[in-house]
Amino acid sequence: MQEVADRAIKREGEQNNTIQSYSPLIETYIQEIRLDKELGVVPRIDRYFLSQADFRKGVRVRSLIDTGKKGSLFFSFVPAGFLQMIFIDRGEFDRTHYQFKYVRREFQGEVRCYVFDVIPQPKVRGARFVGRIWIEDQDFFIVHFNGIYTPATHFSFKSLEDEYYLHFDSWRTNLKNGLWLPSYVFSEKIQPPFRFDLPNYKSQTRLWGYKLTAGSQTQELNRLLVEDLSTVKDEAPQQDRSPLEAQRAWRHQAESNVLELLEKHGLLAPPGPVDVVLNTVVNNLIVTNSLDGQVDLTCRVLNLSTLEVFSIGNTIVVSRGLIDTVPDEAALATILAHGMADALNPKPFQDQYAFSDIMRLTVTEVLRRLTFEENPTEAAVNSQKAVEFLQKSPYSAKLSNAGLYLKQLQLQAKALKHLISPQLGNGVFLESKLIQGAPALETQNKQQIAALPLGSRIKIDAWGGEVSLLKAKATALMSAREKMPFEVTPSPPQLKRYVESSESESDSAMSTLDD
Repeated sequence: MQEVADRAIKREGEQNNTIQSYSPLIETYIQEIRLDKELGVVPRIDRYFLSQADFRKGVRVRSLIDTGKKGSLFFSFVPAGFLQMIFIDRGEFDRTHYQFKYVRREFQGEVRCYVFDVIPQPKVRGARFVGRIWIEDQDFFIVHFNGIYTPATHFSFKSLEDEYYLHFDSWRTNLKNGLWLPSYVFSEKIQPPFRFDLPNYKSQTRLWGYKLTAGSQTQELNRLLVEDLSTVKDEAPQQDRSPLEAQRAWRHQAESNVLELLEKHGLLAPPGPVDVVLNTVVNNLIVTNSLDGQVDLTCRVLNLSTLEVFSIGNTIVVSRGLIDTVPDEAALATILAHGMADALNPKPFQDQYAFSDIMRLTVTEVLRRLTFEENPTEAAVNSQKAVEFLQKSPYSAKLSNAGLYLKQLQLQAKALKHLISPQLGNGVFLESKLIQGAPALETQNKQQIAALPLGSRIKIDAWGGEVSLLKAKATALMSAREKMPFEVTPSPPQLKRYVESSESESDSAMSTLDD
């Protein structure tokens, strides 16, 4: 077991050097919570950070959004501090500074691991990791660790020694052969009711888009395709375009430019199985409203936890956070119906995105210079039109569920200001007609699920940012405290070893969200 620890130390040093060549996107969402007699804990206020990592000179981040106020009066959350939790000890993880005690073998997902407890050596100075590590049993990479950093400076009062470092649970996934990279960190602090020195909170940090690092994109130029000239056929000249056709083609160019830019920077998930589910719901709305043959709409997933939806051309974009939290297909249809109404109402200001020079934006510029937000008047009109679509759809008998989702969101809107603040598009419109038609919220009723926790439906591939549906079995609630609408919960990845494949695996995406 000591040899296993030595191999893990060596691998960790190699890992710290390898990660310097990557610049993944980092999303950290924090909910400060308050204790509640009935529900256990509920969000009080929230914080949201979206950044890009820079490991070349330490642990640094480049913020992609204006984060505004970061914390309460006497306490601030630092994005780089949460990113630090993907490392055990970036410079001195060795036997000189740490003791290793073997615990047992156990599986983490599909990966068998050796488990060790790790503590600093006596009299070692500086901030050090204290906790537990899991080492996979083939190449001896550390794939999971759980603990806290001990303070660099100790205080006279014992109770304050851990207050400036946070407990965390950090995970890495096998993205390529011999490559385990950080993908998820969960952190939490819930103090007894009589403690008031620091806030209670829960947070999640997600990393994705390692593939998008500039150095790896040059590989795309290594493939040269030569077309067989014998297959080229002369075609008759095309007819001239009418002004309307030319305008639609121009808007389609703007749409293509935007989607390409967002996907290039990892903000838009590549096309995948989740899109199939969304497109099925939209097609149900189109057919039942006698619009088939008149419109051709498609859906894509915005890779953010914020609750937002928008359209660009004929594409409806829905955020990962929205898909995560809707309780059923009818609630999802309500969101998509609004996006559908928005897409059917052309927005002339988006036409400028057809100019290629306007779209020459870095990832740090995208969220600050692009917008797809509808104005309040448009939002009200689109919401009314969405209700008309829904009333003629297969979801008309289940709109009370959608109203419950909106009612729950309305109830928690004050505490979730950052979650409901869109970065590119529109927040969820609280349609009064649907809210009024919904039953009363029953927080103690385990059978009434108005909204789900974050991370309930979607999982992300940290390499390329692809999203897919979770394959988790339904679990009966034991208490109303387990409903946790819109809350942060531990959502670690299911560890498995990377298998080289010429074709990507396909999920059974056609199953409905009600399952």
